[in-house]
Amino acid sequence: MEEQFLRSAMLLGESALERLSRARVAVFGLGGVGGYTVEALARGGVGSLDLIDSDSVGLSNLNRQILATHSTLGIPKVEAAKARVLDINPNCRVTVYPVFYTPETAGQFDFTQYNYIVDAIDTVTGKLALVQQAWASRTPIISCMGTGNKLDPTAFEVADISKTSVCPLARVMRKELGKRGIRHLKVVYSREEAMTPQGWEEEAAALGKRQIPGSLSFVPGVAGLILAGEVIKDLALASDENKEM
Repeated sequence: MEEQFLRSAMLLGESALERLSRARVAVFGLGGVGGYTVEALARGGVGSLDLIDSDSVGLSNLNRQILATHSTLGIPKVEAAKARVLDINPNCRVTVYPVFYTPETAGQFDFTQYNYIVDAIDTVTGKLALVQQAWASRTPIISCMGTGNKLDPTAFEVADISKTSVCPLARVMRKELGKRGIRHLKVVYSREEAMTPQGWEEEAAALGKRQIPGSLSFVPGVAGLILAGEVIKDLALASDENKEM
């Protein structure tokens, strides 16, 4: 057992760490949530990571995104994430896709090659497409609901989409997935009522948006770490009869 993962093996066992080293996980979205997910998956010993995001690091990301530093400004997030992952675990196999995931770009991905999918993207159409593609390939997926305009990181919980309440994004996803015959989806969500930012209407209008969500350094990252924790536990503790890794 490598010393790097010794503390993990003390809790999970060496066979679980071996399963993680053989696992391939795709993370869609590398913002405030997904960046922290990737960080924890890399430190957790996941052997292969596919990273998907079309954005580059910007100044407005510095307050909350782990990939955002002054040294990474202007760099594609997938490249910043790859460099960070390899600096943590040089043996990790990292594949990057500078792609904005939509139903139109979904064909670029073969979900049967993944052991787990993490949905950390913002758009409803993209999230629905991810879930449908995962279900069609029988690949486990976990999806993050809304984290913007919230102050309480302790309010996040893991639940089935059918058991969610309060969160507007979860409500939309539950309704739209139901129309598509999908009744169950593992999600991270919060029942905290979202705040409404004041005084940014002109900026939002200039971007063609109804509202620009506010976000803090300590909220989306917690959701991202919870996502990673669920993936690691599910993969590490899976029986050998589950999907081959």
